[in-house]
Amino acid sequence: MKFPKVILLWLSLVLLTACTQVQPAVAPAGRGANQELVVFAAASLTEAFDELGTQYRAAHPDGKITFNYAGSQQLAQQLTGGAPADVFASANQKQMQVAVDGGRIAPDTARPFAHNRLVVILPADNPAGISTLVDLAKPGVKLVLADAAVPVGQYSLDFLTKTAALPEYTATFSQTVLANVVSYEDNVRAVLTKVQLGEADAGIVYTSDITGAARDNVVRLEIPDVLNVVATYPIAAVSDSTKPELAAEFVDLVLSPAGQQVLETYGFIPISSQ
Repeated sequence: MKFPKVILLWLSLVLLTACTQVQPAVAPAGRGANQELVVFAAASLTEAFDELGTQYRAAHPDGKITFNYAGSQQLAQQLTGGAPADVFASANQKQMQVAVDGGRIAPDTARPFAHNRLVVILPADNPAGISTLVDLAKPGVKLVLADAAVPVGQYSLDFLTKTAALPEYTATFSQTVLANVVSYEDNVRAVLTKVQLGEADAGIVYTSDITGAARDNVVRLEIPDVLNVVATYPIAAVSDSTKPELAAEFVDLVLSPAGQQVLETYGFIPISSQ
């Protein structure tokens, strides 16, 4: 039986359409697309890491980065308690070691990425009339420090202990100053805030904390090198991160020349300068 040419042509088109599967066009997803990177970072890193986060987002426009800022001791506790995270940046090695001992950071993977120094801060109007470090021991001075469990809190105690070796300070200087402490805070930013609000006559923070509006709201009282403590900040990818490549990228960004420049802009001492 012969079919007309028109029918044969129609049948050919139907068969061709049925046998051809058209796949929808899908743009390939970039690395990190729709993935959230969670970074645990010491409170003193807030402004610097916020800017580094902007750089990270520019490289991963389809991804997301979230920062959890707090005292390093709080972050280490959260990590050892099982909190999900991809990167940990601590203000000292002690709290990084807590995370290592808790199984969240692989041994020997943490790398130093910045240094910091202590500075005494006073409210802009300096109501206690403090002009030298010796004045911290004056009766009635309201001093606020970070708790000893916080890296900057322990560094502050170390600074006071060092004064005993210098002739311009009495043997009881450290104890007298500590008697003036009106509160011990959970992180360095809480110390800064209380001094800015005039709730304390003095506080001890990192030099990197005096950024932005804080420059106009507080007065700096420098601590000489012989008494100061240089803090070293380590960073590491969390060992059980579900995004190890992205975690490594962020660590590399922090350690890169561009990352080190950002840290220096915010008052940190680049690791390369030590």
